[in-house]
Amino acid sequence: MNEPITSKGQVYDTSSIRALDLSHHMHPFADQQELVSEGGVRVITRGEGVYLWDSEGERLLDGMGGLWCINIGYGRKELVEAAARQMEELPYYNTFFKTTTPVAAELAAEIASISPNGLDRIFYSNSGSEANDTNIRLARLYWTRLGRPERKAIISRHNAYHGSSIGSGSLTGFDDMHDIAGVPIADVHHAPAPFWWRDGRGQTVEEHCAWALDRLEETILHVGPENVAAFIGEPVQGAGGVLTPPPGYWQGVQEICRRYDILLICDEVICGFGRTGQWFGSQTYAIEPDIITTAKGLSSGYLPISASVFGGRVASVLMDKPGRMNHGYTCSGHPVAAAVALENIRILKRERIVERVGEEIGPYFQARLRELLDHPLVGEVRGVGLMAAVELTRDKEGRTPIEPVSSLATSVRNLCFKTGLTTRAVRDSLVFSPPLVISKDEIDWLVKRLRDNLNQFVG
Repeated sequence: MNEPITSKGQVYDTSSIRALDLSHHMHPFADQQELVSEGGVRVITRGEGVYLWDSEGERLLDGMGGLWCINIGYGRKELVEAAARQMEELPYYNTFFKTTTPVAAELAAEIASISPNGLDRIFYSNSGSEANDTNIRLARLYWTRLGRPERKAIISRHNAYHGSSIGSGSLTGFDDMHDIAGVPIADVHHAPAPFWWRDGRGQTVEEHCAWALDRLEETILHVGPENVAAFIGEPVQGAGGVLTPPPGYWQGVQEICRRYDILLICDEVICGFGRTGQWFGSQTYAIEPDIITTAKGLSSGYLPISASVFGGRVASVLMDKPGRMNHGYTCSGHPVAAAVALENIRILKRERIVERVGEEIGPYFQARLRELLDHPLVGEVRGVGLMAAVELTRDKEGRTPIEPVSSLATSVRNLCFKTGLTTRAVRDSLVFSPPLVISKDEIDWLVKRLRDNLNQFVG
């Protein structure tokens, strides 16, 4: 029996936990038989700051911040205490039946105080997927209330990630997410997004940006502007490979949406709450959305909670006039999750964590990663704030994709995990999204470990 000890003195039997997991737990985005052939999964038992420990006592620097979400780091006792206080006072009540809770109302006001473009109305869900399902309903109901029910099409983009439910998975722009009948749902369409490294060969960055905007407008014209309810996009396409928009791209998107009177939805599930160096990616890229999607960093991943945030144009139709939206979730505005999210935002404000990302640690992270451009396997480093991708290649000049796709990146990722660094492989890139509280010394270690691991694949 393996007997690593956690900070709480807990002893874990790794083999027993793996056996239970393989027998009963179906993992997301996993081939279960592959997990069986590998003898089971790694068992993560605790976290502190930017670090994780597994059941064998091995420490990892979490270069992915959980799943793009542990913004204030692991082990923040303030969030534990906020949850405990709320559990003692009121562990649950719904927000149906003309009721609310103090903390749900307080959190709504707090989100409104930091949201971009004057957005100040909040609808709670439990995940980014649920919030984007809600956004489909918000956009279509908006046009229905205006007497234009034919305006129901949603334009998304290739390489977009907006969730994995039937609705939000339809918005997601990966073919392998559409592998079951009926997905994508009707009236969801995808346009190309700018991805200069892969799709812009023979073009300047400016030319590729113009190409992507032209394709977006073509898609709208093909569907018919009179049929389009909304366009949805992430300020930076996170799970698509940290695809940062070229200069002028978002301004062009906004001009197109305004020209055809289309609602603009910004999916801030990854970019929100400091990841890009401002509270929201919309602010970083001067976007003026009608609706934003929030989740992940809203509670730093400590409890499930998400929100659709809207105002002005949408609120004037959906909230400032009579009419009911027949939509909601059992745990919409869950008081314990709301209490944790409220304290999370207060910590981000009190410790100036967002400002630190924008002014100090984000620029340092980007500069250190860009030093890897001298490595023979690194073709591009892209990112903003504390999110980045390191694009791997064996052909810097021609940018020829590696075959099979993701083979090199996956091998490097696996070595990183073995040597104490978590990252994620997306096609031929390694992506990073560490906790916003990461230090310069920890960034130095991350970059050195990545370089050392890349060296193992040269030749």
